[in-house]
Amino acid sequence: MAKKLKQIPKFESEAAERAFWESHDTADYFDLSKAVPVRFPNLKPSTQAISLRLPVSLLEQIKIAANKRDVPYQSLIKMWLAEKVG
Repeated sequence: MAKKLKQIPKFESEAAERAFWESHDTADYFDLSKAVPVRFPNLKPSTQAISLRLPVSLLEQIKIAANKRDVPYQSLIKMWLAEKVG
């Protein structure tokens, strides 16, 4: 026999919805056996601009390295940071 699912309440704000889901189990509200994988191919991650002061000689070396790889120097910096952090 299928489990009776609870009705999802209406929320006044995103904060109220967030607080609700922090204290409730989604399995009580959704039949997870019917879940299907979803892809969002055009979704871009949030970014934030930062200011970073670099010695001119270091920036020139980065630009030379980026030029050799045929990528923008800012993209190369992001790639290097991601490799180091990840």
